[in-house]
Amino acid sequence: MSATFRYRLGHKYFLKAKSLLPQLLTTEDSAGSVSMCYESKRQYVWAPHLYQAQEEAVAKYGGRHTVTLMTGDGVGPELLSHVQEIFRYAGAPIDFEIVEINASTNTPKDMENALLSVKRNGVALKGNIETKFDDPSFKSMNLALRTKLDLFASIVKCKSIPGIPVRHQDVDCVLIRENTEGEYRQLEHENVPGVVESLKIITAAKSLKIAKFAFDYAVQHERKKVTAIHKANIMKLGDGLFLQCCKEVSKEYPNIDFNDLIIDNASMQMVSRPSQFDVLLMPNLYGNILGNIACGLIGGAGVAAGMNIGDKYAVFESGTRNSGRSLKNKNIANPTGILLASCDMLTYLGHSDHAKIIRESVLTVISDKQIRTPDIGGTSTTMDFIKAIIDDIRPKTLAWVKYCRLIMLNNCSG
Repeated sequence: MSATFRYRLGHKYFLKAKSLLPQLLTTEDSAGSVSMCYESKRQYVWAPHLYQAQEEAVAKYGGRHTVTLMTGDGVGPELLSHVQEIFRYAGAPIDFEIVEINASTNTPKDMENALLSVKRNGVALKGNIETKFDDPSFKSMNLALRTKLDLFASIVKCKSIPGIPVRHQDVDCVLIRENTEGEYRQLEHENVPGVVESLKIITAAKSLKIAKFAFDYAVQHERKKVTAIHKANIMKLGDGLFLQCCKEVSKEYPNIDFNDLIIDNASMQMVSRPSQFDVLLMPNLYGNILGNIACGLIGGAGVAAGMNIGDKYAVFESGTRNSGRSLKNKNIANPTGILLASCDMLTYLGHSDHAKIIRESVLTVISDKQIRTPDIGGTSTTMDFIKAIIDDIRPKTLAWVKYCRLIMLNNCSG
C-alpha cells in the first residue's frame, strides 16, 4: 500500500512514501539512510555538482577524464567539433569517446552502445537527438537515455547576457525539472479507433527526491526562493501529490522562501516579469515548456546550457534540446549554449579553472567584442565566433603556463 503507487494526498499515504525514501536514494553499495548520503560526500552522488569537485572521479586516467561525446542530429556534430577544438586550445584535460547516435541510427544496438559508453565514463556531452513525431513506433532516444540512466533532474540556467538585444535584461533563474516521469513515460494506447489514453505518472518518491534536490541546489548556490509550478487546481491527485511533496520538503529549509504557481499563470509571469523568479521546481512537461520560454527570454535556442543529473551519471547539453536541423552546414549556428554546457561539465569534473577561462571568453566575445551570430542580433558566422573565442583564450592559457613554470622555478631555487 505504498503511496508510490497510490496517488492520494492523505497524510497516511504521504508518510508511507516518505518512509520509503531512504532505500530509494541510497547507492548500491550503501545500506544507510538519507542522512548518511548527506554526511558523506563520497556517497552523496545524486547531486555532485553541489560540491566544487567530485571526490569519486569518473573515468579518470593520468589526470585526464574520458567523456562520452554523443553527436546527435542537425548542428550537433559541427558544434561539438568546435567544443573539442576549444578544449584543445584551453588545455582542458578531457579525452572524448565519440558515439555517433542520431535519429537515423535508432536501433537497440546503437542505444546499447551509447548507454555502455556513458556508464563506463560517467559523464557525457551530447547534441540533441531528433524524435520522429510522424512514426508512432519511434521511441525518443533522449527519453530513453534519461530513463535508463535515471537522470532524474534536468537543470537549465537562464541568465541574461550583456550584449544580446532582448526585452528583459534582468533574467537570472534556474529551472529544475523532474526528468523521468509525468507525461513523458510514453504510456499511451488506443482503446478503440479514435480514442487514445495517455497516462501521466506522478510518484511521491520521485517528487520528494526532485524537491529535495531543488532546495539543496538553492542552498548551495545561495538562491533565495523556490517556486513550485503545478496544475493542482485541475489535476488534484497527480499535481496535487507533487505540490504536497514540495510543501513538505520546504519545511526543512526555513531560510529558503517557498511559493507555488499554476503553470498557466507562471507562463504569463515568466514573459511579463521574469526577474521575480529564482529557482523553479516543476514536473516534466511543465519544465519542458517553461524552460523553452525562459531560454527565449535570454536570446533563444542557442544561448542556454542544460544538464541532466542522476545518482551515478551526468549528461550535459544545450538548454532547449533543439537540434537546429534547418541550420545544418550553413555556418550560422550559435555555439554559446553547448559551450556553456561544456563549461558546466568541466566544473562538474573538478576542472573549474578551465571552465572559467572558456566561459569568460564566450561572454567576452558576445559582450565586449560584439561578435554574434544572426539569432542574437549579429552578422558573424559560427567560425567567426569560434575564432574570436580561441583568440581570447590563447593569451590566458599561455600566461597560465608561464605562471606555472615560474612557480616551479621559484620552488626549485628555494
